[in-house]
Amino acid sequence: MTQSEALALLEAGHNVLLTGAAGTGKTYVLQEFVRRSRKRGKHVAVTATTGLAATHLNGTTIHAWSGMGVRDNIDVHDIKKLSKQRQDLIKKADVLVIDEISMLHDFRFDMVELITRIVREDAAPFGGLQVVICGDFFQLPPVNRAGSQAGGFVVSSDTWQQAEFTVCYLEVQYRQAEDQDYTDILNGIRAGQLTRSQLDALQARGNVTQDPWASHTRLLTTNVDVDMINAEHLAKLPGDLHQFKMTTSGGKQYIEQLLRSVLAPPLLELKKGAQVMCIKNSPDRRYVNGSIGVVQKFDGDGYPVVELVNGRTVTIMPDKWELMDGDKIRATVQQLPLRLAWAITVHKSQGMTLDAARVDLSKAFVEGMGYVALSRVRGLKHLILDGLNGMALRVSPVARHIDTMLRERSAQAVKQYADIIAAWDKAELARGEADIAGPEVDIVLYERLKQWRLERAQTDGVAPYIIAHNTLLELIAIARPTDLKSLGHLRGMGTKKLETYGKDILAIVAEGKE
Repeated sequence: MTQSEALALLEAGHNVLLTGAAGTGKTYVLQEFVRRSRKRGKHVAVTATTGLAATHLNGTTIHAWSGMGVRDNIDVHDIKKLSKQRQDLIKKADVLVIDEISMLHDFRFDMVELITRIVREDAAPFGGLQVVICGDFFQLPPVNRAGSQAGGFVVSSDTWQQAEFTVCYLEVQYRQAEDQDYTDILNGIRAGQLTRSQLDALQARGNVTQDPWASHTRLLTTNVDVDMINAEHLAKLPGDLHQFKMTTSGGKQYIEQLLRSVLAPPLLELKKGAQVMCIKNSPDRRYVNGSIGVVQKFDGDGYPVVELVNGRTVTIMPDKWELMDGDKIRATVQQLPLRLAWAITVHKSQGMTLDAARVDLSKAFVEGMGYVALSRVRGLKHLILDGLNGMALRVSPVARHIDTMLRERSAQAVKQYADIIAAWDKAELARGEADIAGPEVDIVLYERLKQWRLERAQTDGVAPYIIAHNTLLELIAIARPTDLKSLGHLRGMGTKKLETYGKDILAIVAEGKE
């Protein structure tokens, strides 16, 4: 599936699993969907399974947003005791995004669904929220700790079946687009079918004697090794030490939560010649999260001037990270978006595109770790491989089985919803590149539908939301379907609703076109 096809189904209101190999643009599609949704006035709750992943999207963890914390189970009594503030945030949301879904246990996914359904007092899955989950099951899996309930991937949950997720499997590779041989190697790791020649090509990167690149970040598996290497390299450099202290604002507990997730250190120490990594995308696109460079000097204001591997020279100014809880900013930290980059852990590299990397997987300890590390770089010539162990190139056999199922469901979705995708493409073309905020709601049609719903609810003696949620009416007012098939493809329009109300709705849509 292409990125535009995925956006079409996201904007049609489907519950979506957005997946695909590393480097296919999952984060881009997610960010674009969130941007468009918010521009249309939607309240989007952006969350992730880890604090680090949440900071990439300016969100919070799903554990904090839902109020479930680190519990292994929750019941209706516990949910009723959630703070009013927490319940109000859940009620206010229109869309829930959960990134890095591979790391969320199936039973916790069920807990999130139960919480949202009870708090929102709506029997529909997730209380009527549109839910978008994103991730790659070949990357880091759920962590089962001793003394805690064991669980598997979210596709094993009851919620996965009940919420009817549309699978959007992105196929086009962007990160390794210029190195098909390396793309084939990464796909071979995913399939568990590396050829002898592919393994030889990888291992040959361990015999590189001359480094054609100015600097390689070392990817290691443990924090201890990373901290030691960075400290040793900085200490060896001559010259003055420049210190940059982080500033913070917000509630103490929220600041502490944000600090655990932000890659920027509370005290950044630099010298001329220090190898650094940008840890955020710049607003002007002069560098991205993962850009590598060397500090050349410090300008008149004391800020570092960094020459990036791509040859561009940039002055790095302070930037900020925010902990968002729904639409509220709970905490803010400000620091230079840099960290020392002679070394970084594989875990912290997840989501980054590195200009070049020197990878040591001799201590890899979990399935998927090697794939995460190797897929950070753009091509084989950007890689130096210091070591492999028996675990390094393993991926979960369960993930391989899931991957086959997801590819099939994604292909089916493209065929099943071809009408929605075609209509979205046509609307995009009509809007042109000047304004890509997403399809516009026909306000007159929307109000007519609301009036019809109110009258029908009074006739049938039921609550209006039983007939249709506002989200469904909005989708109808965007798509303006002309037949029962296209109407039935809109999220929230089940078979029974289609049979009972479909002809009435189509008549109202047709009336609006006269």
